[in-house]
Amino acid sequence: MKDVKILGTGCANCRNTYALVEAVAKEKGVAVTLGKVEDFPSIAAYGVMSTPGVVIDGVVVHAGGVPSREKVEGWF
Repeated sequence: MKDVKILGTGCANCRNTYALVEAVAKEKGVAVTLGKVEDFPSIAAYGVMSTPGVVIDGVVVHAGGVPSREKVEGWF
């Protein structure tokens, strides 16, 4: 099971990224635990300065803007 965290303060882009990651994981049949990190000190601790960010199994794989569907599919 992959541990996925969406880093962001709850903006529209952050919500869209969460929904996209959730949908792609479901389509691909990949088991994920999907969580949100919304407080800035915790986001900054990952080294992410522009949100949304995506962390998979402790590794930052994306930061800044909504990732493309193709990019998300590549993570799974």
